[in-house]
Amino acid sequence: MIQKLLIKCFVRDCEHTDSPEVRLNCGIFSGYVGLAVNVLLSVLKFTIGLISGSVAIAADAVNNLSDAGNSVVTVFGFKMAAKPADREHPFGHGRFEYVAGVVVAVVIIAMGLNFLVESVQRIFHPQPVQISPVLIAIMAGSLLFKVWLFFFYRHIGRLIDSRTIQAMAVDSLSDIAGTIVVLISAAADKFTRFPVDGCAGFLAALLVFYGGIRILRETINPLLGEPPGPELVEEMRSRLLKCRGIRGVHDIIMHNYGPNQYFATAHAEVDIDTDIFAVHDLLEQAEAEIGKHMPVHLLLHCDPCHRSGPRTREWQDKVENAAAEVNPLFKIYDFQARRGPDGMVLEFSLLVPHSCSADQPEIEKQLAKAMQQYPSPPRLKITLVRSQGG
Repeated sequence: MIQKLLIKCFVRDCEHTDSPEVRLNCGIFSGYVGLAVNVLLSVLKFTIGLISGSVAIAADAVNNLSDAGNSVVTVFGFKMAAKPADREHPFGHGRFEYVAGVVVAVVIIAMGLNFLVESVQRIFHPQPVQISPVLIAIMAGSLLFKVWLFFFYRHIGRLIDSRTIQAMAVDSLSDIAGTIVVLISAAADKFTRFPVDGCAGFLAALLVFYGGIRILRETINPLLGEPPGPELVEEMRSRLLKCRGIRGVHDIIMHNYGPNQYFATAHAEVDIDTDIFAVHDLLEQAEAEIGKHMPVHLLLHCDPCHRSGPRTREWQDKVENAAAEVNPLFKIYDFQARRGPDGMVLEFSLLVPHSCSADQPEIEKQLAKAMQQYPSPPRLKITLVRSQGG
């Protein structure tokens, strides 16, 4: 494919997309390619729009010009995002790429609103459109550039997992639909007095506006702070459980500071009888292991656990079964079984997903009811914790 050949020619070591330098070069290269293609299309369509007097074609031309501006923003965004951490930004500048995506979306929305107004005016005050078959053919040929640019953006967006470039691919798709509408209107205008040009411009502007809203929604979420993907969390949990001395992992919290830049904390359960210096060493080794294989800067908190007695293990299994009956997503950790003055007391933390709307008294009541299936159910002392996502 042409896009793969171009990337191979202009981006050194392009197969190593996990490298920050390669990712940066791919993003900047995509911006330069988009700038060149959109400037060319904008000049071409402006010329056709002036010759024919079509507001729909002029709207399409300005849309391409805004896309060229978005390409400049993309290049600037990638360069800013690659800046190292400093005193004012100790976690780096990776989120600037998301800011660039928001700027792209706002520009697209503004252009869509502007041409919605102009198209409505043209509907109520139509003007003749003079466009020849040659100009229609040139407009149709311009579609091929946009189709290729869509596949180019989509390939690079997936290659380096960039929301900004994937958003530009979506924008290219809306441009294609808009140009098709404009072409149909230009061909039909000479056969009717209906304000086809204004209606086509209105539809094209709606597509542009909708595309901008969609891009804004997709790029603003990571800026506000969205939960990490479950695959990433489970991979880290799985790797930690394979580390020497770690018997359980919970309370995982991840913060995203740009593509493939995560800072995380987690509680690691270790045997209560393990020497404190040995615990320190094994947790540091686990943090280094995660950093070696994942884009995560991890800090582990030690949770001493003592599940050595058969009676404790038996009660924990019963509580876990009861919790699963109430809600399969409930998770038990920091479990302790001790005998108090009024009998057995089971003390533990209960991890509850955000999707569960029940409050603590209701959950405690449901769990106590589920424990009634066992003889002489002990008293439960629960610390309720809401999960980061889910």
